[in-house]
Amino acid sequence: MQRKAVRRRVLPGIAMLTALAAGAAGLTGCTSGSGDGSTSDSKAGGSSATPAQPGKYRSLPAPCKAGADTKKLKGMLPAGDSLTPEQRDQMYAGVADASYDGDRHVGCRWTGQSPEETRLLSVGFERVVSYDRTTSSDDDKAKQVYVRRLTDAKLPFPGPTASPTPAAPTPAAPTPAAPSPSVPAAPGAPASPSASPSAPVELGSRVLEGLGSDAFLEDKLSPAGASAAQSRTVRIVFRTSNVIVTIEYSVQPALPGTVPPSTETQDKARQLAQALAERLSE
Repeated sequence: MQRKAVRRRVLPGIAMLTALAAGAAGLTGCTSGSGDGSTSDSKAGGSSATPAQPGKYRSLPAPCKAGADTKKLKGMLPAGDSLTPEQRDQMYAGVADASYDGDRHVGCRWTGQSPEETRLLSVGFERVVSYDRTTSSDDDKAKQVYVRRLTDAKLPFPGPTASPTPAAPTPAAPTPAAPSPSVPAAPGAPASPSASPSAPVELGSRVLEGLGSDAFLEDKLSPAGASAAQSRTVRIVFRTSNVIVTIEYSVQPALPGTVPPSTETQDKARQLAQALAERLSE
């Protein structure tokens, strides 16, 4: 009688363990099935998208030495006769901009002075990095930064996406006035004002071709004053892969009424920009 009681107590426990084991097996089967489904869904959905490659440049050159050799700087910046050889060397060495991250932002500045004029030159390098390369590469991010600067300069983006500038309405032709009798000029009379030489050519701001991946140039004159000369500032911005270079070259004459020539100022800035682009492509 006592053995039968023990057997009756044990058998229900065994039955309960068997039922639990069967239930666990069923749950394991369901879990395994759902895991297989999720794996196939992730493959089909492309969650393992390959991130974009990093940009070409992972560091920046020394800004005071990149492409701006002493010979080129001497052609852009005058040195007064009062300077000693040591002072000239120091002037052409430039002054580096303060930077908290030399791999992202660096720059250098030069100042040249003579009795006739003062010239200022600055060069800046910016390395653009995309923090989410699953959506855009470093190059794509750099191009977005460049386009913002191009827009700030109020220049159209080249290509079919640029919106054409509406043409100004053509004014109606004026009614011709009755011809006045011509009076022969007296011998030795001064020439007509229309015979005066033409004004200097102004090249203006524009998008540049053949410089880096993208480039534009801004040319600005300071407002004319009765007792002050007009200064001219040429700014060139160009992009090479994920690096954006900015050059600013200013000419400030000392004599009132003097206007720095557009062609010469732009040519000097463009020559320096081309040298920097070649330096980066090495």
